[in-house]
Amino acid sequence: MIDHFGINCADLDAAKRFYDGVLAVLGSRRVMDFEVAVGYGSEQPVFWISGAAEGASNREAHIAFSAPDTATVDAFHAAALELGAESLHAPRLWPEYHPGYYGAFVRDPDGNNVEAVFHGAAQ
Repeated sequence: MIDHFGINCADLDAAKRFYDGVLAVLGSRRVMDFEVAVGYGSEQPVFWISGAAEGASNREAHIAFSAPDTATVDAFHAAALELGAESLHAPRLWPEYHPGYYGAFVRDPDGNNVEAVFHGAAQ
């Protein structure tokens, strides 16, 4: 069900030091680093940290749900919009994450970033 998730941190540098240390003990490491966001895992990122948005009143969470195919990602996005969600990113390929990464992102009623993702979409 959960593909990956992420949290925002008040001090990203301190969070990087902390998670580098504690997750290494558990067998995980930085597998992606975009400077503003870092993904941890053993082979693929499953836990992300990033800095809190400037001036944000709350610190959003990011939750990505696994989808079995691209049509389901599209249906997730359409259903979310019908339910009043804000679209953050319409369904598309995200090659900067990895080839075949197909995802859509919406903002839920509490301000969280919710995604549906399929790994393996045709290019």
